[in-house]
Amino acid sequence: MTPQDASAGASAGRWSSLDRPPLNATALQRALLTPDGLWTSLEVVAATGSTNTDLAARAAGLPEGAVLVAEEQTAGRGRLDRSWVAPARSGLFFSVLLKPGEGVPQERWGWLTLLAGVATANGLSRAAGVDTSLKWPNDLLVGVEGEERKTGGILAERVEDGVVVGIGLNVTLTEDELPVPAAGSLTLAKATVTDREPLLKAVLRSLEEWYGRWREAGGDPAESGLQEAYAAGCATLGRHVRADLPGGRTLTGTAEAVDADGRLVIRTAEDHREAVGAGDVVHLRSVR
Repeated sequence: MTPQDASAGASAGRWSSLDRPPLNATALQRALLTPDGLWTSLEVVAATGSTNTDLAARAAGLPEGAVLVAEEQTAGRGRLDRSWVAPARSGLFFSVLLKPGEGVPQERWGWLTLLAGVATANGLSRAAGVDTSLKWPNDLLVGVEGEERKTGGILAERVEDGVVVGIGLNVTLTEDELPVPAAGSLTLAKATVTDREPLLKAVLRSLEEWYGRWREAGGDPAESGLQEAYAAGCATLGRHVRADLPGGRTLTGTAEAVDADGRLVIRTAEDHREAVGAGDVVHLRSVR
């Protein structure tokens, strides 16, 4: 069964909708797999547990630029092992394999999560006409009737000689289909385009552009413009936040900056500044 046939076969399953056609793998390959481009292969499967898990397991035998897309994820994962489940063909669920190589020091590979956020937001802005902001470190936010809601997430995982970056986006989910009230979708944000194929192409082209710029700069976030672009699109900066840190410690204060290592700099009420590299950040209120 070909990927296209597999996707089409899923149409008789649960959450079936004529408004949610399967992706056309052949058309996507024709548009994205170019001789001098980053993307070297693109596979669409009807369903899988997690595209990140699948691609990471095969990464050693694949060249850089492999793309795996699933019409449905049954065990999708976010940060802190949170689940990511949505109706079939209601969103974009895909992972890419990146191998920066010796030209980029490994200590800068952590920027790939933030880079994917910038690229995805830029791609969606161009293709869907929707204003997408970033919640540090890996959430994509949209406005739904004046409310800030999460419509996507990014999960980067190290493999032997590279990084697998997974991106999940809610595209056509309705209010009744949302996993939690705080979630959103491009449809609910009144995006001008919700056809998944042009959206996927736009995001992958934007990711290729930003990754190329970052790699040419040796992974330097300032020289590549990545650090400035992330700060400009980050909804966390200027907010009063609570950071739940590893080990059970909590830090509360104002998110002031993203430093050269991609860490969130928080200023406490005692005027102490701490750079947070890992943790769960909650937006409390804006102080801008």
